[in-house]
Amino acid sequence: MPAYADRAALLSHLDALGVWRETRDHAPIFTVDEGEGLKRNIPGGHSKNLFLKDKKGGLWLICALGETKIDLNAAAKAMGAPRFSFGSAELLEEALGVTPGSVTLFALLNDPQAHVRLVLDAALLGCEIVNFHPLTNTATTSIDQNGLRAFVASVRRTPLVLDFSTLTLVPWD
Repeated sequence: MPAYADRAALLSHLDALGVWRETRDHAPIFTVDEGEGLKRNIPGGHSKNLFLKDKKGGLWLICALGETKIDLNAAAKAMGAPRFSFGSAELLEEALGVTPGSVTLFALLNDPQAHVRLVLDAALLGCEIVNFHPLTNTATTSIDQNGLRAFVASVRRTPLVLDFSTLTLVPWD
């Protein structure tokens, strides 16, 4: 298995990009619901991140606001993708170098060949500050929209942006 970036490498990467960031340590959080109490103390939009496999073997990462309702079948149809299922823990670790509970936008740093397609929730892009785990579920890293865009560019992605409330694609630019 290849060597993957860890929290320290990620934070160094963000620093090298000139991204404003703030990281807060906390007890492990495995689900969006478990993080409810923490969110009150960390401003900005909090993410939920879904690692998916389509029926043709394609890999996807959906990064959405925690409160966004996601119908995977409808989302796949709206994106013109084959039917989705959740990727296994083994596939997640192989593709993105993280374990369940630590799925995050930042894990794309561990996919230099860009095998995983990125889908961003349009609502997430409406938040001045967004929050993701820094490759571990024992901390939360806040970045602003400029930082989000800089990070996405640094991992050579042009995301699909989906408004999950209307199931319409929105331009990234």
